[in-house]
Amino acid sequence: MTHINVLDPGASPLDYYGYELRRYREAAALTQKQLGAVINYTGSLVGQIETARKLPTQEFSERADAALGTGGLLSRLVGLVLRSQLPAWFQQVAELEARASGIYVFQPQLVHGLLQTAEYARAVLGVVDDRDLDNRTAARMARQGILEKDKPPVLWAVFGEAVLYQEIGGKEAMRGQLLRLLAFERHARVNVQVLPFTAGAHAGLMGSFTVFRFPCDPCIVYTEDYETGHPTADPDAVESRSLRYDHLQAAALSVKDSAQLIRHVMEERYGEQLSSDRRPVA
Repeated sequence: MTHINVLDPGASPLDYYGYELRRYREAAALTQKQLGAVINYTGSLVGQIETARKLPTQEFSERADAALGTGGLLSRLVGLVLRSQLPAWFQQVAELEARASGIYVFQPQLVHGLLQTAEYARAVLGVVDDRDLDNRTAARMARQGILEKDKPPVLWAVFGEAVLYQEIGGKEAMRGQLLRLLAFERHARVNVQVLPFTAGAHAGLMGSFTVFRFPCDPCIVYTEDYETGHPTADPDAVESRSLRYDHLQAAALSVKDSAQLIRHVMEERYGEQLSSDRRPVA
């Protein structure tokens, strides 16, 4: 007799997702292999998701919903599942990202997680701990789904120029990451600015921070250290960081000039030549 792993649907969002996926699949009288064939995934992957050993993706969920007639249940659950895989202290921040109408980021050393490529994110996450790296990377990338909403938040990202030179994940990963930043050059709601070395002393010398703005709720400022994050709605902290952000935006290159600098660094440091329409030159 084949042993079937019995999940406790109350153990975690991932367990609940797996439980529901199996329940709907069995109700449709499909094997894991048959369902996989219908939605263009392997039966092995279906089994791993059903037993809470692999994270589902949005695409997997949408295909499974359509094949099993779930009424969109799995697509509604997948965001909760992926968010639950983030560090406990960061889950509140992911919720702030999902609710915010405006996100204002200053990062002197790293590309912010909402704009990272999977290769870049994987390199960052694996620096001191490479356990469960696939799932942790998938959870980080899933946060970027907020940029695909019908009405995404306005995202302003000011990066220190050092971000362009700090080679994370190797030259190929950096090339892909800088191309990702360039992809937003003409985006209506995502704006990337580079704070150049020539700015000298600036308002962000104390480190990275994020300001979240909401349609009706008070603004929240977020900072973090190595182990945890610190969101606060304290009016003095919000006013101070908002003023600092204004100064950082004023000292940074324009969106257009920032894109030109990113192209220059790609060509000079990472061996990528771009045509005027930002396509790589063969």
